[in-house]
Amino acid sequence: MAGAVAKVPSLINTALANARPKFNIFMKYAKVEMAPPKLSEIPQIRAGIGKLLSSAKSGAWKDQTVKQATLNVLVGAEVLFWFYIGECIGKRHLVGYKV
Repeated sequence: MAGAVAKVPSLINTALANARPKFNIFMKYAKVEMAPPKLSEIPQIRAGIGKLLSSAKSGAWKDQTVKQATLNVLVGAEVLFWFYIGECIGKRHLVGYKV
């Protein structure tokens, strides 16, 4: 038992040494991907929304491959699910609001 307890600090140090590079990579991408949009990015956002609206009006969405359509549906479903999860968290109940 004493031998197992003596190995715990070395196991923790090894685990931390192995996890640190992956955590640094995660933080690098998290700082970029989770940052709010900058003022310089607003024209790109407007252009993207305009492109989306024009493709919806012209019917360009019909020319997608099955893979692209499947990914778009999955992203839309994910957004919808996170919305409903947020609603449940906000009202603190699964059904209805507590009055």
